[in-house]
Amino acid sequence: MRSSHFGFSLRQAKFPGARASRPRWNFPVHFEGANLRFVMPSLRQSENCCIEMRNWLLAWALAAACLGSALGWTEEEDLHGGEGILFWTPEQQIVGYRAIDDLYPTREIKAGGHPYPLIPAERDFSTFRYRHEGVRRTVDEYMASQRIAGLIAVKDGKVALERYGLGNDADSRWISFSIAKSMVSLLIGAAILDGYIESVDDLVVDYLPRLKGGVYDEVTIRHILQMSSGVAWNEDYADPQSDTALAPGGGMALIEYMKVLPRVAEPGVKFNYNTGETSIAGAVLRAAIGNNLATYLTHKIWRPFGMESDASWLIDAPGGHEYGGCCINATLRDYARIGLIALNGGVTPLRDRVVPEGWMQDSVAPSPGYDGYGYYWWLFDDGVYGGLGIFGQTIWIDPARNIVIAQHAAWPNAGDDALRSHRAAFIAALADAL
Repeated sequence: MRSSHFGFSLRQAKFPGARASRPRWNFPVHFEGANLRFVMPSLRQSENCCIEMRNWLLAWALAAACLGSALGWTEEEDLHGGEGILFWTPEQQIVGYRAIDDLYPTREIKAGGHPYPLIPAERDFSTFRYRHEGVRRTVDEYMASQRIAGLIAVKDGKVALERYGLGNDADSRWISFSIAKSMVSLLIGAAILDGYIESVDDLVVDYLPRLKGGVYDEVTIRHILQMSSGVAWNEDYADPQSDTALAPGGGMALIEYMKVLPRVAEPGVKFNYNTGETSIAGAVLRAAIGNNLATYLTHKIWRPFGMESDASWLIDAPGGHEYGGCCINATLRDYARIGLIALNGGVTPLRDRVVPEGWMQDSVAPSPGYDGYGYYWWLFDDGVYGGLGIFGQTIWIDPARNIVIAQHAAWPNAGDDALRSHRAAFIAALADAL
């Protein structure tokens, strides 16, 4: 059986022992079409505990069977039937993207109980129209055509628009894909301020000596953040033979895989989008801080900045390492708060600085290899930048107008020109209307 994109098969994910966070000891299941909801009373602390446990195990088995049946999965298959999460069907996407914690091992990111307020200031968008390919469209038409699970627009700290689709609501977690890279960028800044990392000009091999003697000997943390290591990597999400599909899920196996890749350019010269190297960035960060990324994120950003809900981060195995390049699972409102963190320059609502002075300016400065990319942030015109993930995940940040727009999505592919141009047309028009 071929492993999934994350190196973790449904055979493992179907059993409670595969979970590394939020163990659920209670489990009646409501299954409605493509929506699987877990709602349950706690185990009774009584003489009936063994009966409750037996019933819980039966419920878990039923949940797994229902989920597999709904999505066309079998115990012998991984999440798409052989190729992994990158090739899920539209029906699998809707269920799977909000159920990552129940399918793969994750590590919890804890909220602090004092949310940063997103002040409701809902506006009437009934007359709003944007133009794409010569056609005037509404917000509802955008959400339907782009398969949007959640859309939020925040202007001057106030929520002007918040809508949900595909069965999601304000409490739904959704997979971030590569938006996790932008969080790694913030955490590396935090590690520099904390003194764990001296500089982005430190060599990667100083933190990961296992890479010494290979293609990364002259590569710095800055090169990794700017996707300019010069190391070959194929990021074609539609190609089952790409590095993205074939590379080991994480750990030492991934380090060894990356070490022997060929060099195609000198470090710092050529931009090449490389999710494998963001796992190296995560490993550098973990080695520097001596802790897990989710734990560091909890204490440096999630709690200090007042995230409203707990989140989670995909790990490569139960008890394993977070993927530096992928897959924080969080609510839409907390997606928006991530944008506000960047907009505030990494300063908390209590005015505590979490990243060095000027870190965000450096992070969104054009890199030598490509002027559309910084330290794991995409750069656009007029000082706009954002965190982007495949299949439509978006955090769009406009500092000049103090706007953050975020969306959860389930695009039919990782992201082609038509989908991206449609998103760009909508967001530009929405920002103008705020």
